[in-house]
Amino acid sequence: MSKTKQRIYLMIGPVLFVLCCLAIPKSAFPALAERAAIGTVAWMAFWWVTAPIDYAVTAFLPIAINALVTMCDMSAVISNYASETILLLLGASILTVSWEETGLDKRIAASLLGLIGDNLRIQLIFWFMLSTLLSAILPNAVVCATITPIAVSMLKYIGEGDIANSRIGSKLLLYIAYGAGLGGLTSPLGGAMNLVTVDYLQQLTGKEYMYASWVVRFLPIMIVLLLINIIFMIRDVKKGESLGGSREYFKKEYKKFPPTTIEEKISLALFVIATVLAFTRQFYQNLLPGLKPAYVFIICAILSFLITRSDGERLMLWKSVQTKIIWEMIYIFAGGLAVGTLINESGAAERIGELVSGMGLTGGLTTVFVIVTVTLLMSDVTSNTATAAVAIPIVISIVKGMGLNPIPYVYVASVGVNLSYMLPTSIRAIPVGYGLQPKYMLKEGWKMTVFIIISMTIVCTLLLKFWPAFSTV
Repeated sequence: MSKTKQRIYLMIGPVLFVLCCLAIPKSAFPALAERAAIGTVAWMAFWWVTAPIDYAVTAFLPIAINALVTMCDMSAVISNYASETILLLLGASILTVSWEETGLDKRIAASLLGLIGDNLRIQLIFWFMLSTLLSAILPNAVVCATITPIAVSMLKYIGEGDIANSRIGSKLLLYIAYGAGLGGLTSPLGGAMNLVTVDYLQQLTGKEYMYASWVVRFLPIMIVLLLINIIFMIRDVKKGESLGGSREYFKKEYKKFPPTTIEEKISLALFVIATVLAFTRQFYQNLLPGLKPAYVFIICAILSFLITRSDGERLMLWKSVQTKIIWEMIYIFAGGLAVGTLINESGAAERIGELVSGMGLTGGLTTVFVIVTVTLLMSDVTSNTATAAVAIPIVISIVKGMGLNPIPYVYVASVGVNLSYMLPTSIRAIPVGYGLQPKYMLKEGWKMTVFIIISMTIVCTLLLKFWPAFSTV
């Protein structure tokens, strides 16, 4: 990027902020805090996509702007930079550094390539489906944070470690994040946003909501979404395109590795223990209520510093480890959470809901389209859980005002709440931290957003009209 272009991009960011503060009609967003929150999103999104400054630096804008134009209590903003999810990402990043120190990353990469093969389509579908299936019962951030470094190890092994300039690497990491988001829609256990929805469904019906009902209602939606994602993912991948080498070649390469060292075994064991405990929390949460996934990863990360080599020297020293931690990923994730806090705490999100309620909706296709579009776009700039907390009660209020059954429209809103594709916020910050360019994410994401809005509007409208079960719990 030329210096002139960089200066222009740097100036456009704050100009967008000022324009939002001054040009957005006060009739729509009366409070300066609301307009400033929208302006902060515009500023951050532009800088993340054009990259005139480091992505991690952009992630601190919510703090700086909120100090100048108060949109909410600063403690609410700052807390995002030390949230449980941030600690989870830090712990996972430290553990994967130990893989590099021991050479475990190369061993894992070779074994996976020998197992799955080198066909690019199969590789893409494998990682996407793995992420989707795991996130059906696990927090999306845990899934994305644990699968991404494994995929990165494989990419480095085949010479595709420069994710920013690797078509294969960029596509693979992007769809791991997409899968983690999509899988959350499969069941109420897929994320806190679904539990928020379940709580409102229980309030509407006055009875306990059976999780199996969710799976049944969303099964046709999930089938369509999976097909759309897979078709879009492999649309520009030739049928016989490979990663280079064959399955037999990678199997031979794996056999060349020396016997697994004790350091590798311990390094792998710590990561596996952290992952398994994070995935099985429901079985021990009553016994150890404080041992949440984030703290499990931090504990195992601390233990990794106790690993010693055969010569008695410690494997991990903070002086060297800190240079290999993916700090950018951590700060981008935090920045996404922080700007989401500004949108919600300033009242901008609630104001958007009020504007939607004043559109004179009457149910059917148009109402479904508006709900899917608004919730999906809100999920792109704030957290899925925050979107659910704001959007679901508004949807219920609007639909009740029409004299219609709100339950199917709550299901429709859940689709948009779970899906988002364009900006490096929420779990999409994780692949960006490993090198994926936000410009590429936006380029692919806006197309996916359009396809999803159109397809989900049609599918949900058909379900609402022709499938009575979609209107019940």
